[in-house]
Amino acid sequence: MKELVASDVEAYAEAHSMPESDARRRLREETYRSVELPQMVVGPLEGAFLKMMAMLVEAKHVLEIGTFTGYSALCFAEALPEGGTVITCDIDAETTELAKRYWAQSPVGGKIESRLGPALETMHTLEGGFDLIFIDADKMNYLNYYQRGLELLSPKGVMLIDNVLWSGEVLKHPAQDGVTAVLQDLNRVVIADPRVAAVLVTIRDGVFVVRFRNEGMQEAAMDE
Repeated sequence: MKELVASDVEAYAEAHSMPESDARRRLREETYRSVELPQMVVGPLEGAFLKMMAMLVEAKHVLEIGTFTGYSALCFAEALPEGGTVITCDIDAETTELAKRYWAQSPVGGKIESRLGPALETMHTLEGGFDLIFIDADKMNYLNYYQRGLELLSPKGVMLIDNVLWSGEVLKHPAQDGVTAVLQDLNRVVIADPRVAAVLVTIRDGVFVVRFRNEGMQEAAMDE
């Protein structure tokens, strides 16, 4: 992942944001010690952003597409009230087991439910009403995750889509690879979608923040 924000600026922002919990810090360190492509973990600054978004929408039910080692799921769980739930989807049994080990050590880990298997299949078994949906999984399915996510999102909920700047590769035309082309398509679809309001935030590798313009738009999404 290319550095899109200067490291000293990001460190300053991190130092002036909600602190990382001890459970998340230990999980992040274990991820960097033992897992291939550890940079996939969202890290303290984006983690604070995810936690803040869950707090702002007063989320009770969160759906996460892409668990990796479970860091972001902990961010959400820390923001949820008693009885709140995080359903998180992944296909990698090994990294999911690492996630579960650290969730078990956290006082909020009981709020997290893991679903192992293709995320789209899992999404089609779920009913709607999620207050926050976080998409951070295989990029080739991002458009599918977005469309099904709109059907599952509550009328006042927020969808967060990670890696939409793709290390700046989305600026290149024509796209240099298939993943970049898919992300370019997604970004065009989201900003042109009359049902939603969206802002692309330049945190880390880019996060799209999406919500319905009004409750009727959520009904339109479910009808498609």
